[in-house]
Amino acid sequence: MSVPAYIMFGLFFLWSFLGMPIGHAMLAAAIVYLFLTGQDIGLVASQSLNGLYSSFVLMAVPLFIFSAEIMNHAKITDRLFEFANLLVGRFRGGLAHVNIVASVIFSGMSGSALADAAGPGKLEVDMMVKAGYSPGFSAALSTTSAIIGPIIPPSIPMILYGVVTNTSIGYLFMGGVIPGLLLAAAQSGVVVYLSRRRAFPQEPPPTIAHAVRATLIALPALTIPVIMLGGIYSGAVTPTEAAAVCATIGLLLAFLWYRSFAFSDLLKVLVESSRATGIVAITIAGALVMNWIVAAEQIPERMGAWMTSLDMSPALFLLAVNVLFLILGAFLDTLLMLLIIVPILMPTVIKLGIDPVHFGVVSVVNMMIGLVTPPMGELVFLIAGVSGIKVADITKELWIFLIVLIALLFVLVYVPGLTLWLPELMGYQPLGSTVG
Repeated sequence: MSVPAYIMFGLFFLWSFLGMPIGHAMLAAAIVYLFLTGQDIGLVASQSLNGLYSSFVLMAVPLFIFSAEIMNHAKITDRLFEFANLLVGRFRGGLAHVNIVASVIFSGMSGSALADAAGPGKLEVDMMVKAGYSPGFSAALSTTSAIIGPIIPPSIPMILYGVVTNTSIGYLFMGGVIPGLLLAAAQSGVVVYLSRRRAFPQEPPPTIAHAVRATLIALPALTIPVIMLGGIYSGAVTPTEAAAVCATIGLLLAFLWYRSFAFSDLLKVLVESSRATGIVAITIAGALVMNWIVAAEQIPERMGAWMTSLDMSPALFLLAVNVLFLILGAFLDTLLMLLIIVPILMPTVIKLGIDPVHFGVVSVVNMMIGLVTPPMGELVFLIAGVSGIKVADITKELWIFLIVLIALLFVLVYVPGLTLWLPELMGYQPLGSTVG
């Protein structure tokens, strides 16, 4: 890299460490680079705005954020939680299993771990603590179950990965289904193990009348992911159009079916969705400018040539990258890794014959684990904020979940069929051998 590029990255990490928002830090560092190299500062505006407005797929991001806010404000998540309780609440540690199942159901509507944690997360923690579970365990489980949201489609991180790597978002969505369900199963396994050691409480079985009522109430909401994903995979709608369908159905259910939503709530949803979208948009804009600089500096090509000179096998490369992501994920923002680091690695990924869908799904799983990894796990602080439980108490209960999740991550890395089976069923042709 040139000296201005080193200065740009140094300033970016310095400003981020000092607390400047990631998007602002990227834009400011890029401006310094352009000034030092004597280039037109207007490139910041042209690269960021052209990138944001030219990508129709990126429109799905604010629509999914809007949809998740509707679900939370209209208390639709409460109905889904009650339905999940109907399915698994009667087992020992029932509410803990309900927590996981509710995240699986909600994941089919939001695509965001933060939306899952901020909405159902507080309800789940409150109900578990009231039933006799320890506050630290309740919050730790709600933290880890929230990462299922961006794995099972729809997924905002997978949309962003698809945009920056030019990978099919539909196939990425399909690739996330089995890994997401395996994440849920792994967490349920931890709950079963702890249930025996700690004698977790058991919910009474529901009456037939209650079961029928809870199912009928939740059924309209449960159709949203079916309609949305069915539309995507049938080719009837694009992911962006599916996001609009999801938001529209959610809004109609909130106003007309559940009647738990007023026009004053709509204003709050619009404000909060706009705020969240603005944060994401500024981050993407900064990443687009820095990616242009990275390309101009030929960093991906040089890094690819260096890695090729090391004669690394695909298996060793995947090991190195995933260990790197696990370490960085404990400190860096997910969007930064997704929008800056992944594009740098992609030429090497393709050159080694690693399938981009498999790499994308595994990378997103890795980054979601980073959201719950101390010391900077964003979801840990979010759950602590909405529940009032100390971060230290949550962290003590997190480790057993982290060990299981990391073990599952490397199973997904070295058994690509778990990720690629459904995409192949839909006609996808994988690129070469992933771990050969």
